[in-house]
Parts: sequence; C-alpha cells; structure tokens
Amino acid sequence: MNFSKTQRILLFASGLWFFGEGLLGPLFAVFTEKIGGDILDITWAWSLYLITSGLLYFLFGKILNKSKYKEEAMVFGYFLNTLFTFCYIFVHNSKQLFLLQIGFAFAEAISTPIWDSLFAKNLENPEDSFGWGVAGGQSHLISGIAIAVGGLITYYISFNTLFITMGIIQATATIIQARLLLIKK
Repeated sequence: MNFSKTQRILLFASGLWFFGEGLLGPLFAVFTEKIGGDILDITWAWSLYLITSGLLYFLFGKILNKSKYKEEAMVFGYFLNTLFTFCYIFVHNSKQLFLLQIGFAFAEAISTPIWDSLFAKNLENPEDSFGWGVAGGQSHLISGIAIAVGGLITYYISFNTLFITMGIIQATATIIQARLLLIKK
C-alpha cells in the first residue's frame, strides 16, 4: 500500500504526538499523588477528561463537518494540546489538574475527528484494514516505547523535565501537521 503525502504527514506527526503523550502514560497516577491527589482525584481527573472529550467529539464533529477549515482546526487542536502539556509544570493541586484535563479534552475533540476524516479521505479504499492497522498500530507501538522512556526520564531526572520533553515533541508534531496547510493551498 502506498500512502499519500497527506497520510504520510498525518502518520508521522501523530506518531511524534503519541510519543510525546505516551511519555506520561501511567506516570499520570504518580504525578497526581505528587501534587497531593489520591486515588479518587486520579479517577475524577481521568473520568472528567473522557466524558468531556466524548461529549465534545459530538459537538466539534458536527460543527467542523462542513467546515472549509478542517486542517486549520486540527492544527489548532494540536497547538492547544502542546500548550496544555507545558501547563503540567504549573499544576500544584487536583483542581488545577481537573481544569487541565478539561483543556486536553477540548484539544483532542477538535483535532482527532478531523485527523480520522483526513486519513480516511486519503485512503484509496476506506475499508482498507491495513491502512487503519498502520494508523492504530503505530499509536500503540510508539506509546509503549514512550512509556518506558518517560519512566526513565522521570526516575532519573524529574517530572518537569518530562513535561518539557513532552511539550517540545508535541510542538514538533504540531509544526509537522501544519505542513498540511501548505498542501491544501
């Protein structure tokens, strides 16, 4: 299977993004405890993120469905995610973490449905299980590697170093995704 230029950009940038995001992985629980949270705070933060992003997927999916600015919106979602990743450095309690999780939910709900539609639109056959396998498989593979690297960074250096590393990687992914804006023109 040959991937189009758009798909290659989408896959490469999302691979970087998954690596940046995956660095935190299960360390989210340790970080929550570090800022004074407990098991209920971890549960509420993650639940709030999933419920909010799920509801916003519906909303943004509908709003952006007919938009001429899908690529711009997707890049904006990636940018917001990058910005919020750097904000982890400033989180000192559970309430701040809850607000940050809501921010992440907005960012994901803006960008992910568009990413999926752009990837599907550029498949020769939308039912191509190999194409979807590459898209889904890369996220798991890269996230698995990132979790191990994130643990090493946090163990040997610090959470702040982890968050800065995550943000830089995600900023790079955002810049790469922005190349889609050049293809569109």
